[in-house]
Amino acid sequence: MRYKVEVYEKIMASRIVAILRKIDVSKAKDIARAILDGGVCAMEVTMDTPGALEAIQTIKSDLGSKAAVGAGTVLDPETARLALLSGAEFLVAPNLNADVIRLGNRYGRLVIPGCATPSEIETACEAGADIIKLFPAADLGPGYIKSVKSPLGHITVMATGGISLDNADAFLAAGADILGVGGNLISKEAVARGDFQAIADYAAKLAAKTRA
Repeated sequence: MRYKVEVYEKIMASRIVAILRKIDVSKAKDIARAILDGGVCAMEVTMDTPGALEAIQTIKSDLGSKAAVGAGTVLDPETARLALLSGAEFLVAPNLNADVIRLGNRYGRLVIPGCATPSEIETACEAGADIIKLFPAADLGPGYIKSVKSPLGHITVMATGGISLDNADAFLAAGADILGVGGNLISKEAVARGDFQAIADYAAKLAAKTRA
């Protein structure tokens, strides 16, 4: 439990989880450092990224205790087990798979399953989920989060899917506790030209919104 609390605290330090999806693994260290420099110390490498396990190991080895490094797009317990063995400190999924939640709890790792309905949220919580990823957030809209949080205010919700600087305020105002941000934060164009400062700047602007 103590390990889960430490990871949870790192996520809540900025209330942002950076999503590294299908990145160039050779640039994983630079991307992660930029995210951390921007004030975000929780990040996930999605398991559909070629070399995802290597990226998790590289980032964790480089940043150490400064960051919480997790695995995203964890669809099944087999993938979850591989991620944990590679050093993932938390598990994130776009779907609800109770076996993934149970496996994470078995090894004391924080689990964030993806849900889109109150029934899925309740099922995930009963299975032992720590945070609920409301996905796809941009399609569901801030109003949906507000409606869900009304009867389920005790649930920690991470809004993910289409989150950007333009709509972050609306989701936070609607009751999102955490923002999961991917492509808008880790711009493919910025990575391609080696402009990691642009990533750090975007992260800093997002962090400023969650602090406000």
